[in-house]
Amino acid sequence: MSRQIPPDRPSPEAPSLSIPLDLNAVGPSAPRQAGCGRTIVLVGLMGAGKTTIGRILATTLGLPFVDSDEEIERAAGCSIADLFQKYGEPEFRRGERLVIRRLLSGPPVVLATGGGAFMDQRTRASVREQAVSIWLRCPLPLLVQRVAERTHRPLLNTASPHAVLADLMRIRHPVYAEADIIVDCGDDNVEHSADHVLQALKHSQQPLRVPVRLERASYEVMIGPDVIRRAGALLAPVLPQKRVMIVTDATVSPLHLPRLLEGLEECAIRAEVITIPPGEGSKSMARYEQVTNALLEAHVERGTTVVALGGGVVGDLSGFCAATTLRGLPFVQIPTTLLSQVDSSVGGKTGINTPFGKNLVGAFHQPIAVLADTSTLATLPVRELRAGYAEIVKSGLLGDAALFAWCERHGAAVLAGDPAMQAEAIRMACAFKARVVTADEREERRVDGRALLNLGHTFGHALEAEMGYDGSLLHGEAVSIGLRLAFMLSVRLGYCPAGDLERVTRHLEDLSMPLRVSDTERNFSASQLVRNMQRDKKMRDGRLSFVLVRGIGQAFTCRDVPDEAVLDVLRADGCTP
Repeated sequence: MSRQIPPDRPSPEAPSLSIPLDLNAVGPSAPRQAGCGRTIVLVGLMGAGKTTIGRILATTLGLPFVDSDEEIERAAGCSIADLFQKYGEPEFRRGERLVIRRLLSGPPVVLATGGGAFMDQRTRASVREQAVSIWLRCPLPLLVQRVAERTHRPLLNTASPHAVLADLMRIRHPVYAEADIIVDCGDDNVEHSADHVLQALKHSQQPLRVPVRLERASYEVMIGPDVIRRAGALLAPVLPQKRVMIVTDATVSPLHLPRLLEGLEECAIRAEVITIPPGEGSKSMARYEQVTNALLEAHVERGTTVVALGGGVVGDLSGFCAATTLRGLPFVQIPTTLLSQVDSSVGGKTGINTPFGKNLVGAFHQPIAVLADTSTLATLPVRELRAGYAEIVKSGLLGDAALFAWCERHGAAVLAGDPAMQAEAIRMACAFKARVVTADEREERRVDGRALLNLGHTFGHALEAEMGYDGSLLHGEAVSIGLRLAFMLSVRLGYCPAGDLERVTRHLEDLSMPLRVSDTERNFSASQLVRNMQRDKKMRDGRLSFVLVRGIGQAFTCRDVPDEAVLDVLRADGCTP
């Protein structure tokens, strides 16, 4: 995750900086105003047209144009060539970083940077936090043609322009690819290129970001269309090394793996792939052993990141393998189902199933990033969307009445595939879960805390266990049924008004969500379901923990529920004794 560098704070390198700089002479003097937009930063090799295109953009957008090289010369009182000659490139880059930071702290401008500026990691972090970056990508012959007569460029005085630029392309292009927007400028008409940039700015959709700030780890959930294709740019700032091990399944691989590999390759991130069979059966001890053996056979290092590309099964298994291999590898979640995007990918719970129950072997292992690509949802059947939607509804029912009200208004659009509504639903659900996880990361509170996220799960897991986790009942479908049962039990015990149960039932029915045990088209024994609940890992001192509600958005944990009350609710919903 990028760390914001506060503007106008003295840099720790400043006392040892050899180049004398008058930063007060840099850029517009007016302070940054809230809500006035963001600076546009143009990056690219020399000859890409940053200055010419930048001036056209600035005129069109009504912003000042600033060239960072000119600002450096003004602050230092001498030319770039003189600075290189007198102080050397490392000292020049340090001065350049200070000048760009100063410019980013001011009012919005169109800023053309030197070809090497974006290569500095701290400069990229500042740009990422405070501006929109655009890489003007040009083919080598065009760049050579444009710089042929530029004898004032220090880097061009060491070898032929073709050789210098080809070498710079190899080194710099994987870093330039971290820019927010990439525009190909393949012809010699800068007006056309400027128009392409304007169109790219107009249609660009930067991912929504949900920060997860924990005591031991912090990361971001990045949500939006085609973030898998931009995975290299989004992950490069947080990867300990440019090597990843992708774990995916045979169903997801042909759908989304090629885009992921393309995005990683663009930023020179090496990737190897481990493919597992799809389905809940892969959350097993045998599959865990196979994946960890594959990781070790690949000679992973502690900086090698495990990337989970798939639904909740892939994420849970991969996360547990990452948590335990070499005593902990970095981990990235790229969930491809709505359920995993709003549930298992956030919060750090990982694990596998055993014959004694679901997720009974596992670990808390937080990811370093989560990429929730809404484009993947278009490949899902509506049944899978409904399963994921159940977790969104759950968030509103347990602690955010406004979110449930939003669901009542927009839930149909989410299930109909509206990308904007889906992205907003994911954002709100992840933001809610982040708040809960931040307050109780490892589910250590005996009352309420993270355990509230289990609303509907005690009933749902009992149903899944009785059906043998065979995939005929999706986890989200079990949760949907469990939510209504939890409200029924709350009403039965006198905690919740019957009107709220009716409201929940109506919403689930309106969206054709599973809501009754009979919706599974199976017959269940109420007493057997209670026995399944008694094997649940949420047992405390031999007593079963339920999450109940006092109303919509008012969940609480309770361990004083009589078995007979649970049996009554199950029988009332169609179970046999």
